[in-house]
Amino acid sequence: MRGSGGGGGGIGGRVALGGGGLGVVGLLIYFLMSQFGGTGPSPAAGGIGLGDVSSGQQLDATTLAQKCRTGADANRDHDCAVVAVVNSIQDYWTQEFSRSGQTYRKATTRFFSGGVRTGCGSATSDTGPFYCPADSHVYIDLTFFNELKTRFGAQGGLFTEAYVLAHEYGHHVQNLTGTSKRGTGSGPTSGSVRLELQADCYAGVWANHATTTPTESGKPLVQDVTKDDIARALDTAARIGDDYIQSKLGGGDVDESKFSHGTSKQREKWFTTGFQTGQPARCNTFSTNDLG
Repeated sequence: MRGSGGGGGGIGGRVALGGGGLGVVGLLIYFLMSQFGGTGPSPAAGGIGLGDVSSGQQLDATTLAQKCRTGADANRDHDCAVVAVVNSIQDYWTQEFSRSGQTYRKATTRFFSGGVRTGCGSATSDTGPFYCPADSHVYIDLTFFNELKTRFGAQGGLFTEAYVLAHEYGHHVQNLTGTSKRGTGSGPTSGSVRLELQADCYAGVWANHATTTPTESGKPLVQDVTKDDIARALDTAARIGDDYIQSKLGGGDVDESKFSHGTSKQREKWFTTGFQTGQPARCNTFSTNDLG
């Protein structure tokens, strides 16, 4: 799956970010179901949630959204907040592509536990979250959200999960624009590192626009992105750099020849670049000799 042009960051050749917590992103005011279609049961009626996903099973965001109807649902229910984040990210890229005369094709988010079969092959939870260009799906390993805090020592929180989703959808953008095929090799200046850092930058770009990107209702999903939200994203970025993982979670030695995602400082730098500029064009990691 790594060699097919997708990939995340951190472990198993995938980006691995996440967390727990509720209400960090701010007031979500959009009627979420209008983007996924259907009416579905309300939270009071039950519905299927992330907690219902057993080992070997998967759940897509469309099904998850069936219990999410309003912004109040998103503020109260973690699953609905995740749906809102997915909507916000894809709303932004839909509008950004349209501004440049292109068409953004929405990807599907699939949440899994234990293992999953994809268009890129089979994967286990050891892989972590990842994007598969063969089927244009974002796959989120649910167990890793907790592992980020327990194993990596990250602060966690909803915006940490928003970061992982935005990063993986950054890989979808790369697939649509043809950049994914450049993410090859390993080493500090490899195409793989540049691809991952660009996806981090794209995540920052979305964070910059999250509070101003209107949905079909004309209003943004996210009311506020706080300093604490950004601090949590940067804290996660610092704990999934190649150097941090090798030194803290590996054998203790740092081998730059095996880098595939960038150092902690690089990942922080490129997320910050995207967040501060809000411009996808500033995320061209393939045209610079200074990756940070």
